[in-house]
Amino acid sequence: MPLVPPYIQNLSNYVPGQSIEQLEREGIKNIYKLASNENSLGPSPMAIEAIKKSLKNIHRYPDMVGYDLRTKLAKKFNIKMDNVILGAGSEGIISTIMRTFLLNDDELISAENSFIGFKVLADASGKKVNWVPMKNYKYNLEAMAEKVTEYTKIIYIANPDNPTGTYITRKEFDAFYKHIPERVLIILDEAYFEFAQSELDYPDSMTYRYDNVITLRTFSKAYGLAGLRIGYGFAHDTLIRNLMKVKEPFEPSLIALAGGMAAMDDHSFLEDTLSMNKTGYNYFNKELNSLGIKTIPSVANFITTVWDTEDQAEKITTNLLKKGIVVRNLHPFGWSKCIRISIGTDNENQKTISTLKGLIS
Repeated sequence: MPLVPPYIQNLSNYVPGQSIEQLEREGIKNIYKLASNENSLGPSPMAIEAIKKSLKNIHRYPDMVGYDLRTKLAKKFNIKMDNVILGAGSEGIISTIMRTFLLNDDELISAENSFIGFKVLADASGKKVNWVPMKNYKYNLEAMAEKVTEYTKIIYIANPDNPTGTYITRKEFDAFYKHIPERVLIILDEAYFEFAQSELDYPDSMTYRYDNVITLRTFSKAYGLAGLRIGYGFAHDTLIRNLMKVKEPFEPSLIALAGGMAAMDDHSFLEDTLSMNKTGYNYFNKELNSLGIKTIPSVANFITTVWDTEDQAEKITTNLLKKGIVVRNLHPFGWSKCIRISIGTDNENQKTISTLKGLIS
């Protein structure tokens, strides 16, 4: 019997976007990092102050149940604390969900070429995963519903999707839900919720409150706390109660809890972030279209471009990197002709476009 299970041996490592530190070690200077959908405004200032104050207590373990932050989230969304769970980003909660609910012959369903973090966790579970091809860069919910069997336990939907930026509508989700048995858990990963919520037909999952739906959100994107690894989820109290038995005891960290608490009150920072994102997206969309570069309509904090060939996408990514501009070639996601560009500050966006113009000409 092998020490390492075959499904782990065959697992591919998650390949993140290149870090600024890594690029500086390689001799690249004046770096514009638009590869990981981070908040280019930086972290919430109120979160920074709260984190500084919390440092005097880092010799203590954090509150194991995250009472204050869970209570604050519950109040904001008009639910009970028992409907809230915290974790190390949405991936941390996804991992807990799998360890809590997956049994012997259980199966999972999700879209092919969607969020790579879920793919790694799903493949690492050792369970059968039914990967359904996307349609027009969107989740094909009709095809996913057809894959449901007596063995289906978990369905994962990133809405909006990463890395395409597309979203499923309220009408599409309602039609899909009618085909899903109550025994099947639906994970709605809304990491980019703050950017998408203004869309009139966006299905904010907090308006559904279905017993078998688990909503995931994060402080990583709109609040600029990606480095703290803090996410949260909403679900029926029975699901949360069992998840709390399995989650890591002292997750998230003390400083992550402090940062999340303060970020929730930093309304002006959130407004600035959403304003920057809207302006940046419109600028990218206009300039990329004028260059004849195909884009996928996005409601997140990034825009994905589609190139004629895989080789062209690879060369553009490499040549931008030589100029200090880091974007995300989506070959690891299965979109070999696509490049994802995070929306940054005006300066970062303009530098990216001017460099692209030079490369194309």
